[in-house]
Amino acid sequence: MTVYIDPPAWPGHGRLWSHLVSDVSYEELHAFAERLGLPRRAFERDHYDVPAERYADAVTAGAVEVRSREVVRLLRAAGLRRPKGHFRNA
Repeated sequence: MTVYIDPPAWPGHGRLWSHLVSDVSYEELHAFAERLGLPRRAFERDHYDVPAERYADAVTAGAVEVRSREVVRLLRAAGLRRPKGHFRNA
């Protein structure tokens, strides 16, 4: 099982955020997020938004650190990319 996370560089709600993705399945991603204690509402189309203060927790739990542009490449290669306009939850 491999999930990936980019650096917390995305601003929103007064914080910086990372994106947590899987290159295998949404089920794998949801299971990892659940083990981290991330709420399901943090799932957006094809990734979880992870606040900067939880970044180290995700890496310690096994998320592989990648650059932000790699996140989209991984999702596309796996056929899991859902551009805006798709439904929110899987």
